[in-house]
Amino acid sequence: MDKVTIMVVDDSPFASKQIQDVVEENGYEVIAYAQNGEEGLKLYDEYHPDIVIMDIIMPGIDGLETAQMLMKKNPEVKIMMLSSLCDAGTLEEVRNVGLKYLIPKPWEDDVLLATLELLKK
Repeated sequence: MDKVTIMVVDDSPFASKQIQDVVEENGYEVIAYAQNGEEGLKLYDEYHPDIVIMDIIMPGIDGLETAQMLMKKNPEVKIMMLSSLCDAGTLEEVRNVGLKYLIPKPWEDDVLLATLELLKK
C-alpha cells in the first residue's frame, strides 16, 4: 500500500519539523512544506498531497482563507487545522469554512495521529 502523503503549511519551521517527525515515524510521508498560505496553494497544485496539515495564524493569507481556496480547487481536499487559538470562536470559524478538524497547539501526538486516521478514510 502506498504511503499517505502530507503537506505541512506552517510558518514555524520548528512546528513543521515536529509534525514531520511524528507522522513519518507512523508511516506517513511529508512531501511538501509551505511557510504561508500563498506558498501552500502553489505547492498543493504541484504535489497533490492526500492530507494538508495547516496552521491558522500565518503571515499573508491565513490558514482559514487558504483552506477555503483549496476547497474551491478541490472539494475533496482533506485538511487538518492546527492552532494555538482553540476557543469556541475559532472552532466556529473552522466549522463555517467547512472543516471538521481543529487540533490545539501544542498538540498531543496521539490526537494528531488519530485525526490523520480519520482523514485517511
